[in-house]
Amino acid sequence: MAKHEPDLSLLFHALSDPTRRAMLERLARGPAAVTELAGPSGLRLPTILRHLSVLEAAGLITTAKDGRVRSCTLNPQALDPMKGWLDEQRALWEARLDRLDDYVTRLMKERET
Repeated sequence: MAKHEPDLSLLFHALSDPTRRAMLERLARGPAAVTELAGPSGLRLPTILRHLSVLEAAGLITTAKDGRVRSCTLNPQALDPMKGWLDEQRALWEARLDRLDDYVTRLMKERET
């Protein structure tokens, strides 16, 4: 476990909330102002800003201020550590299931004889 990126927990935490996932889905279409991200959720601005700070701490978004407008941009490369970890887990479990299948098949053949 220690060999994995320390940011992995931040990524999983950031993606654990449906409001934050909805924000990321919107940002996948392009940059957006904070007020635009807040609109569909119906949440108050301080709550939205807390959600955005979680996303930013995980490296999933960057924010920039232009005058009075704060805009957010998606950083899709931030998902790479999570994708790598999930790929490792998939490979591990597929190998385990393949070995289990081989074992059960061998037992069934032995039973037939």
